[in-house]
Amino acid sequence: MDEMNEQATDFKELSVGDTVTGKVVKVEDKQALVDIGYKVEGILPISELSSLHVERAADAVSEGEELTLKVKKVDDEEVVLSKRAVTAELAWEDLEAKFESGEVFEAEVKEVVKGGLVVDVGLRGFIPASLVETYFVEEFEDYKGKPLTLKVVELDREQNRVILSHRAVAEEEEASKKQDVLDSLEAGQVIDGTVQRLTDFGVFVSIGGGIDGLVHISQLSHEHVEKASDVVTEGQEIKVKVLSVDKDSERISLSLKETLPGPWENISDRAQAGDVLEGEVKRLVSFGAFVEVFPGVEGLVHISQIANRHIGTPQEVLEPGQKVQVKVLDVNESEKRMSLSIKELEQDENNAVIKEYEKEEEHSGFQLGDILGDKLNKYKQ
Repeated sequence: MDEMNEQATDFKELSVGDTVTGKVVKVEDKQALVDIGYKVEGILPISELSSLHVERAADAVSEGEELTLKVKKVDDEEVVLSKRAVTAELAWEDLEAKFESGEVFEAEVKEVVKGGLVVDVGLRGFIPASLVETYFVEEFEDYKGKPLTLKVVELDREQNRVILSHRAVAEEEEASKKQDVLDSLEAGQVIDGTVQRLTDFGVFVSIGGGIDGLVHISQLSHEHVEKASDVVTEGQEIKVKVLSVDKDSERISLSLKETLPGPWENISDRAQAGDVLEGEVKRLVSFGAFVEVFPGVEGLVHISQIANRHIGTPQEVLEPGQKVQVKVLDVNESEKRMSLSIKELEQDENNAVIKEYEKEEEHSGFQLGDILGDKLNKYKQ
């Protein structure tokens, strides 16, 4: 009798808002029954299982499961319980702490809805489409069932509003990677990059961490370049040398030219003393003319080696842009110097002509200086 009185007293003390614990004794399609030690089993409706949509009660609870619940309604014949209310209360406290600290956490995408994604964070958390990624996403179906790293960007208990962002996390990660790359860069390094964009003045190259460096058009090749597209294409993987780094403005100057063999490298394999080459007069100076015989390789024709006659200035014989044949006198790869001659080439040609004449004289019996009439008279006799 005393035990029954105690139970009756306990029953009267159970009221709306109380938090109770119990064990799930039966799971039906749209509700679960929970033993909370009351005279009747508590009813846990499907609508009170989760802040998200649940098709069947069995999707959220199972028989034998221990639950902490909040009393939503109580009378002598019925007790209505809520799992969602307990979860929500804990979730609000947790989310408020995360919002204050800026903590990054992970949650699974449960639904794809118009305008964004829904995740379960103990509450219905919403990720607007604009806060999913740092780039435009056209189709969101692939996100369903996948975890995302998130930050809380807006909370409103009265409106039951929880706004989350994966974009904020991605932007912080990108900023961190960018800083790591900037900190690691030093002038003189040779690094890998990908050609991102071609312009009239050069090429932007991605070098990681969301950072692009500029290869000025003058740094694309040892040769003169009219258009960047003559040297590289978008998407091409290249090696570049770091020329300078401005970490404050995030401006990186790069060079492709500096990673390529120089025009003077192994020049002795292409030009040796005595070789005859064709070149273009590039510059005229008081002491001679500079002639480009290979791209980026200029040799000097000293004024004394320009013509067989005495000249006062190179301009008397040559002009910039003129194509000329030259003879290599000397090559010094280490000092990047080459001596050339136009005069010797002309002398060689004159000597060749004289030798040809001498051969003809020997064959005909004539000698240079013979009087043709005397020679003919001799033959007539």
